[in-house]
Amino acid sequence: MRLIFLRGALLALVVAIWELIARPLDPVLYVAPSTLPQAALRLLNQPDIPPLLEHLGATVRAILAAYALAVTAGLALGFLMGFWRVVARAYEPILAALYAVPSVVWYPSMMLLFGLGTASKVAFGFLLGFFPIVLAVLAGIKQADPHLLTVATSMGASRWAIYWKVLIPGMAGTLAGGLRSGLALSVVGVLAGELLGSRAGIGYMINHVYNLLRTPEYVALAVLMATLVLAVDSAAGRLEARVKRWTG
Repeated sequence: MRLIFLRGALLALVVAIWELIARPLDPVLYVAPSTLPQAALRLLNQPDIPPLLEHLGATVRAILAAYALAVTAGLALGFLMGFWRVVARAYEPILAALYAVPSVVWYPSMMLLFGLGTASKVAFGFLLGFFPIVLAVLAGIKQADPHLLTVATSMGASRWAIYWKVLIPGMAGTLAGGLRSGLALSVVGVLAGELLGSRAGIGYMINHVYNLLRTPEYVALAVLMATLVLAVDSAAGRLEARVKRWTG
């Protein structure tokens, strides 16, 4: 409760300072937070602005698709490389090097391969979310207690029993952290893809109102985008904390 109060107080202070600075300035360039509720209503009612709920739905669907692909491919490749050490030694340095490349470098390739539609932003979200998941799986398998694996094997445990009762609980905390990072990066990837080149989604709407010099609507959409990212990361963070308490 105290932490929530401190965060709320900090947010209120930032909003108050923002209001004091922006209110006397040119509203075309400087938007006061008190104008954002009206701007949000205009996003729902103005005929010259794309429908907000429709594009918000497009963004959410793209995020879900990108994250589902990232989890499926990341877990599959991670466990494959974790169980076959020769494959891991050969390809893990390559994955780490690719993960270190600035993500924005990859988006032009996504547009060339998939065009400006939904596929390119889903592919970009998948690409950003994939790497932390597969690397988390590899790290989790490496940190599994070898003594527990030896004891389970000597007691006649099957491969699936070792997998579910020894390996997964031992790596659950690391895996949850990787899944959280992958989710946050999938969200960022989809939103960045919409900003860089897309015909649907919140990022597309931001570009649209920006080109019309609708600054209050632009800021309202930017706040909505930030809220979406924070809400997703906060939910994933709570789930990660529960997993770590379970494994601890």
